[in-house]
Amino acid sequence: MKSRFSGMMTLLLILALVSGFVGCAKKADESVVVEPEPTGPITIEFWHSMTGKNAENVQLLADQFNGTQQKYIVTPVFKGSYSDSMNAGIAAFRANQAPHIIQIYEVGTATMMAAKGAVKPVHQLMKEYGQKFDPAIYIPTITSYYSTSKGEMLSLPFNSSTAVMYYNKDAFRKAGLDPEKPPVTWPEFFEVAKKLKASGMEGGFSTNWISWIQLENFSAWHNQPFGTKANGFEGLDTELVFNTPLTLKHFETISQLAKDKVFIYGGRENKANPLFSSGQVGLHFESIGGYANFKNTCKFDFGVARLPYYADAPGGAPQNTIIGGASLWVFEGKTKYEYSGIADFFSFLSKAESQAQWHQNTGYLPITTAAYELTKSQGFYDKNPGPEVAIKQLLNKAPTPNSMGIRFGNFNIIREIEDQTWEDILGNKISVKDGLAKMVSEGNAKLREFEQLNK
Repeated sequence: MKSRFSGMMTLLLILALVSGFVGCAKKADESVVVEPEPTGPITIEFWHSMTGKNAENVQLLADQFNGTQQKYIVTPVFKGSYSDSMNAGIAAFRANQAPHIIQIYEVGTATMMAAKGAVKPVHQLMKEYGQKFDPAIYIPTITSYYSTSKGEMLSLPFNSSTAVMYYNKDAFRKAGLDPEKPPVTWPEFFEVAKKLKASGMEGGFSTNWISWIQLENFSAWHNQPFGTKANGFEGLDTELVFNTPLTLKHFETISQLAKDKVFIYGGRENKANPLFSSGQVGLHFESIGGYANFKNTCKFDFGVARLPYYADAPGGAPQNTIIGGASLWVFEGKTKYEYSGIADFFSFLSKAESQAQWHQNTGYLPITTAAYELTKSQGFYDKNPGPEVAIKQLLNKAPTPNSMGIRFGNFNIIREIEDQTWEDILGNKISVKDGLAKMVSEGNAKLREFEQLNK
């Protein structure tokens, strides 16, 4: 019940976001406000959801920018999980207390795009304040997620990631497996997981983000549609279609392995990470953005590998994976002096040196080609091949309409539906086939609500 109550509250907040933002913005335009010259450094408030080492690196970037000039002070503020931060931003805007910058996870992109009058598009911000801004310098598979059909960037990609497979090399050795040969296909993967369990581990594998990794990226990696209309990029009248025979086979296998204790469910979002870092399971699916935290917490030798695939699936797998993570959005209603500072900060974040540092310290993807090339020239991947595995997987093939990304309204609510139904499947409350059908039908109902609201 708690999940459904949370979903309803989030939906109400999103409805307030989309319908209430514009009215607030119009009222602000009714009178001309004379902006006084600032008498001291201007504070730029930056709300984020990073934790652990990643939070430390957010603060490092802010401190470095603050040290380059004396006009602005960027102040990072942790606001909880992605969902918590988004809800807090909505409430703050309606109370005229919005931060200058807010980090919004990728599933909130369609909602933010629909909130016209509430956000200031990044391409417009950079042009108005004289910043050199060329979308071509950014990696296309990342920037397309946050851009209009005309290629106009609405938000700045920040902690972009993709899903990868982590594996415990020490556990592989104990189980008599080659630590330099992680499984490539799903059938191979399931056999390895069983051997790890048989070797004495509590379980063989676990996964974070059941929707993002085992549905969305699973579909893209196999070049299968997750939804119609190019997964929502081509219109609001889109529908979910991921309950295919391939997905059914995949989920039925995992469900059976859960009964055999080969698969261990660790919870929603990234709650399963301790199962891997503590050595309870030997295989784990997580964002490459978790790389730095695993480096800090794992007391064993581990590797990073591409996602497995079904070699006999239609679509020509492996295709390419899609991004996760978040981007930075700018709220309307700030002064020209504040916007000038935000534009300066975004230019700083986009520098090859800044992006290379962020990439190397966290594992998140570099958002520019220059940052990737700089990192490569510095020899970073020779000692840390994991992050490059993620980049190559993301760029494995030119994206198709099935693999360019996901853009659905109410998508955070849809993910909650999928999480709850997956838990019901594991709890033997519903069959896999009926569960997938339920995910699709209830998810489509949320898509229709969003479409009606934004016609």
